[in-house]
Amino acid sequence: MTKTLSKSQQAYLWIKERIAGQSFTPGYRLVLGSIAGELDMSVVPVREAIRQLEAEGLVHFEHNVGARVAMVDDSQYRHSMEALSILEGTATALSAPHLTVDDLKIARAINAKMIETLDHFNPSAFTRLNQEFHAALIAPCPNPRMRDLVGAEMERLNRLRDSTFSFVPGRAHESVREHEQIVALIENGAPIAEIERAARDHHAGTLDAYLTKKYPDEAVGAPVH
Repeated sequence: MTKTLSKSQQAYLWIKERIAGQSFTPGYRLVLGSIAGELDMSVVPVREAIRQLEAEGLVHFEHNVGARVAMVDDSQYRHSMEALSILEGTATALSAPHLTVDDLKIARAINAKMIETLDHFNPSAFTRLNQEFHAALIAPCPNPRMRDLVGAEMERLNRLRDSTFSFVPGRAHESVREHEQIVALIENGAPIAEIERAARDHHAGTLDAYLTKKYPDEAVGAPVH
């Protein structure tokens, strides 16, 4: 029997979906009364929902202002990307011996869709396909804990930034080329260490591109190798 969500849970999911979908962008003021009216409930469950979102880092309170959608924290983004590069690099390497010909065809098909989007670039759509591509490569990873950690870090990144590619669209062209290189390494039975390095450097390259664009006067090197 399906468990009925409480009003605070309903409000939590409603607000979180809008933050994830960028309807509520960083800095957006969350007016409790307006949200309560939209959801046809009192402000009490809405306040509880916002407290939960604050605990997750999605919302913060400002004195004399109220609740706002949290601004992007570049340090958190960098830390998550560094963690993801290590975790997903390892997960991809562990998966490599277990990926079948059909698995690699699926990964290539996803990458082909990503290439098709480049002429009429949609950063959010590209990011979704990018996540599908990497998920396909780590699906047979024999370490379920590693898969969980990659998924958790990816979800955290989704909260921190909807799409890095909207900020550095040129990185998308490099990304799809690197995808093909990773698939080719796996297909050709390259050493595990080489596959791990390619997957790790792929994420490090995206972080590098973002930091170089954001802070052009600072020398930025690949953060993890």
